Amino acid sequence: MNDFSFSHSYKKKNKYSAKNNIRNVRFYCLAPDAVAIQLMGDFNDWDPEAYPMKKHVDGSWTLELPLSHGAHHYLFNIDGKPTLDLRARGIARNEKNEKVSLVTVS
Repeated sequence: MNDFSFSHSYKKKNKYSAKNNIRNVRFYCLAPDAVAIQLMGDFNDWDPEAYPMKKHVDGSWTLELPLSHGAHHYLFNIDGKPTLDLRARGIARNEKNEKVSLVTVS
């Protein structure tokens, strides 16, 4: 079997792998007095500027983001302060043993 046929058949077999499963996840934060909120997490190397959230007239902030299958750690960056998501599915600990919010995608 040549390299092409191996890689081609491998891709075909894993076409429906859970790792290839991408879902849109909607993040919501209620912070009417905030000036700016960004979403940071393991999906963007904890970059506090990568994903700015959109403010709505009711004081809520939202962002829809495609995430791959699995568990993801994240925080809201509210006016420069990393903040847990009070509505998260769970709380976990990062590599520094700090609390972070948890979202799972299936």
